[in-house]
Amino acid sequence: MENQIEEIKRKIDIVEFIGNFITLKKAGRNFKAVCPFHQEKSPSFVVSPDRQIWHCFGACGDGGDVIKFLMKWENITFIEALKELAKKTGVKLTLNKISFEDKIWQKKEKYLGMNQLANEFFHYILNKSDFGKKAREYLKSRLLNQAIIDKFELGYSPSSWDSLKLFLKKKKYEEEEIFENGLIVKSEKGTYYDRFRGRLMFPLKDSRGNVLGFSGRILEGNEKEAKYVNTPETPIYHKRECLFGINLALEEIKKQKNVYIVEGELDMITPYQHGYSNFVAIKGTALTVEQLKLLKRYTDKITLMMDADAAGIESIKRGIDEAEKHDFEIRVVVIDFAKDPDEAINRDLEKFKKLIAKPIPIYDFLINVAKKKYPEESAFSKKKIGEEVIPMIEKITNPIVRTFYIKKLADILEISESTVENLVFQLKRKKKQLSLNKIKYNKPVEDSRELTIDKYVLSVIFQSEDSSNVYNNIFEILRPEYFLHPSFEKISRLFFEEIKKNPKLNIDDFGKKLPSELRPIFDEIFLFASSDHSLSNESLDRLVYEIKKYYFKREIKKLLSEEETEEKKKQLLKISNNLKEVEKTLISL
Repeated sequence: MENQIEEIKRKIDIVEFIGNFITLKKAGRNFKAVCPFHQEKSPSFVVSPDRQIWHCFGACGDGGDVIKFLMKWENITFIEALKELAKKTGVKLTLNKISFEDKIWQKKEKYLGMNQLANEFFHYILNKSDFGKKAREYLKSRLLNQAIIDKFELGYSPSSWDSLKLFLKKKKYEEEEIFENGLIVKSEKGTYYDRFRGRLMFPLKDSRGNVLGFSGRILEGNEKEAKYVNTPETPIYHKRECLFGINLALEEIKKQKNVYIVEGELDMITPYQHGYSNFVAIKGTALTVEQLKLLKRYTDKITLMMDADAAGIESIKRGIDEAEKHDFEIRVVVIDFAKDPDEAINRDLEKFKKLIAKPIPIYDFLINVAKKKYPEESAFSKKKIGEEVIPMIEKITNPIVRTFYIKKLADILEISESTVENLVFQLKRKKKQLSLNKIKYNKPVEDSRELTIDKYVLSVIFQSEDSSNVYNNIFEILRPEYFLHPSFEKISRLFFEEIKKNPKLNIDDFGKKLPSELRPIFDEIFLFASSDHSLSNESLDRLVYEIKKYYFKREIKKLLSEEETEEKKKQLLKISNNLKEVEKTLISL
């Protein structure tokens, strides 16, 4: 399979591939971007077209090849990414050895296959059997046409204790597997029965159209029963990551550069039926970090269409924290003539069209809510408005936006802007103090200048179009043992040995020949000179001599810690003299 993996990577231009997902900008021989896998302002994500690798020099510190990028982007396993790229390039895969990761993929694929069969079962029951008659009538009453029912693959779970279980067992699935995948429930007696019974079924899919789980809406039965029953957490379904309709909305979200977020499945389906294709629905009462990260790949703008009741407003407030961290432009559509988008469209489509054409910026919405809540022109009401709105303004990360709303609130409260600024500052300081009191953590240690210089100089050598010439100039000063990190010493020693034999050494071939434990370190070093840091403005000659200086200092420290002998005294004198010469050179550079 190794040859097939290499063939896939050869057939894909990593810059073109990653460029389809994020914006890359030329930086010398390489390309740079803001890392898509963590929040940052300055670009630390570097891609090498020569070596077909990428690395983030920011907080996440991750890196790899085109396969690793797709794995992280889609949150899929190695085998899944490999299969997708093989399909793209036309390479036929032969999977022989079964690794632990392969077993995870096989289990995931098996459970996805099980869900697809369950989905087809529910869809058939809805459309082709007498059992689905009541559900068909219900959907007709909700004004959904057959094309939409088929598009979303809606279904019906019959009022039976074991119809789905028996169906899946005939398809060679074990009860324990069906249970782990959330489709059946285990009783106290140890027997299994169907989780979904007598419910309208909505398949919950990922962005690639895989059925991860289900949501079932009750149509009849005991009022004590939950209106909705959802698939529990399983090896393939995670509620926090799910956005209903994302597979159908994705292209329109990218095209419109905006996504409308609603709370229920029908609130996504009904707009879709009327041509609004950039809607998704959340499962729960607030946006999660995982959902926002998914949406951030496709748009910087989100428009919330939550219920305008107290619970809806609270869910909007809860979503602000994370949305602000991900630098979203957030707007709100308030439906004042119906309880949700589904009802609004069916009641008055034209009025709905006018509403969504004029979304309100999130902070204007929250200010308006506070003003309606405390309408009196009194000092007490003004104080209450301030107490509600200031915590929201404090969360704004963009200084222009924050200043705008500080001024707006000051006008409403009829106080000075500096007073509002002071209140925001006091709240921020209070939150910071509470955070410090509650959380103790170890601050990540940044590389020392010594280690940073080592990486930078090696990177310049490796990236040079004439590595041999650069090497010859630097090798007059440096030795492999001068590098602080043992891995750097090993890599440089192997490189020096190879380039002596072959001055026209291909750097990519050299990287492939390295021991497996050194390859990721070599990849990181190779791209390091393309990342943003202060060394870019410093003389290479000076940095080379600094490496030598650090080495002599380490040697002196080591000798001083050892038992004193005549031989050690001679060594110490020699190294001290060498250090003085290096320091003189550094002064002259």
